[in-house]
Amino acid sequence: MYVSDIMTEKPATIRLDDTLRDALEMMERVNCHHLPVLGQNGHLIGIISDRDCRTALNSPYLLRERWQDEELVNHLPVRTLMTPAPIVIAPEAPATEAVRLMLKNQISCLPVMRDETLVGIITRSDILMAFMNVLQNRRGVPT
Repeated sequence: MYVSDIMTEKPATIRLDDTLRDALEMMERVNCHHLPVLGQNGHLIGIISDRDCRTALNSPYLLRERWQDEELVNHLPVRTLMTPAPIVIAPEAPATEAVRLMLKNQISCLPVMRDETLVGIITRSDILMAFMNVLQNRRGVPT
């Protein structure tokens, strides 16, 4: 099994200068937990997760009133929250390599790149679904 067999193709993305609100709304709209961040030239430069967003809103290091959350959400750029230069994987890589990288680096997704082009994303959920499908096909395990 290869990464291309279980990845999510053409994932939703966000731009470097978009705001925290843009990221939250995109994640809700497409029902995802990770967004690859693209620079002005369209190249992958980072990744932002729902955890990054929640941490920004609930940070114990930011002393503020609740009304200030609106200000934060509307003006905080994705670039300040994202993980820059994420670990990536090729679509032709074995799925086991994706699992190994995710476990070793304690991350829950990998952008899938063909040369300089983002072609997908593989997440922990994708891997669990593939595992469940393999078990069901091999053993006839009920859903």
